[in-house]
Amino acid sequence: MSMYDNLPKDPVILLSFTNTQLRDTFETLDSFCYNFHISKEDLCAKLAMLNYEYDVKTNQFI
Repeated sequence: MSMYDNLPKDPVILLSFTNTQLRDTFETLDSFCYNFHISKEDLCAKLAMLNYEYDVKTNQFI
């Protein structure tokens, strides 16, 4: 079971939430997605709407 029942729906808030979680809690995007029960492809597609892409080296969306 994940820490939260739902991820933020607003893309900007989702971006902020995701990057904060990646910085503070999760070492990889895969572990974040597993914990929150979201596919990596869906998450990346949502944040791509804001022109953000996941960067493995920094473990954040930039």
